Amino acid sequence: MDNNYEEKLIEIAKLNRIPLTGSLELLPLCNMNCDMCYVRLSPKELASQGRILRGDEWISIAKQLKDAGTLFLTITGGEILLHPQFKEIYLALLKMGMIISLNTNGTLIDEEWTAFFKENPPRRINITLYGASNAVYEKLCHFPGGYDKAENSIKLLTEAGLSVKINGSIVKANRSDIDDIVALSKRLCAAVNLDTYMYPAIRERHRDYSFETRLSPEDAAAAKIDFWRASMSKEELSYTAEKMQASVRAANVDHSVKMKCQAGKSSFSINWQGQLRPCVMLTSPSISVIDGEFKQGWDILCDEIDKITLSEECSKCKYRSICGTCAACALYESGSYDGVPDYMCRYTKKTYKMLCGG
Repeated sequence: MDNNYEEKLIEIAKLNRIPLTGSLELLPLCNMNCDMCYVRLSPKELASQGRILRGDEWISIAKQLKDAGTLFLTITGGEILLHPQFKEIYLALLKMGMIISLNTNGTLIDEEWTAFFKENPPRRINITLYGASNAVYEKLCHFPGGYDKAENSIKLLTEAGLSVKINGSIVKANRSDIDDIVALSKRLCAAVNLDTYMYPAIRERHRDYSFETRLSPEDAAAAKIDFWRASMSKEELSYTAEKMQASVRAANVDHSVKMKCQAGKSSFSINWQGQLRPCVMLTSPSISVIDGEFKQGWDILCDEIDKITLSEECSKCKYRSICGTCAACALYESGSYDGVPDYMCRYTKKTYKMLCGG
């Protein structure tokens, strides 16, 4: 689908409060145990909090999503291929006409899975790469041999003609792997995006976030610049800098303290317990769509999102147009929606200074 057309669809959906895009979190189980993960639960932890939804339950929810106007879905987890009825759910969604993206760590994808996806292709398969060596996978993900498995899956999928995007979360353990990950993406003809800001979320894990795993704001900004330099041409990098400078110089700051993202306006997330939420990060508002109807839950979600106000100080900041702060960032970094997230402030200003020199 043409990107401009898709952007117009999203804007129309936002104006009319149509739940156009969503994510379905099939389960919190994963064959890896990454230090910075905010979703993964052990089987014992999962059992203490409930159960994963059956295939027929997800399909029933998806039918309601379709009726409400949902077109784009991302299936995520946990590791989605561990759901015992993944194929049943996925094929039912395809049959409904949903445009589907898949999030996976790739370590379970073999020739059989590749053949399945080639026969039933999603829009894109997003594979999270946690480093550029087995040593990093063992240290960060506690999964020996994980890199070889992930690299092989990317190779299998791209050779089969499927659309693959490499996503990455850059932390202390894999900070030095940026160039190698980008080089791999180029060699295997896969798109790539590396995030260097890590939300300190805990979600249902009920344990403290491992702050020592993430980079300092300044090093996270430097890592972002390193990624851009590795993945962009000189012309693209120059254009990015010019666009950022123009945005800051214009200082056309929207002083609204309302949420500006799509969460609760045209997008949503449903977690593994069947709880409808604004996005994968925020745990509130949270409305069950197992016992109730999705459309009713969506209307409640929209009303609750309208009540959230962000920082007035942030709304007046000249860097607001290039800053990645949002309701989730403010909440996790400062403790409240209207708090000032110091980490993101430092991250944004350092990124600008390093790229634009100001």
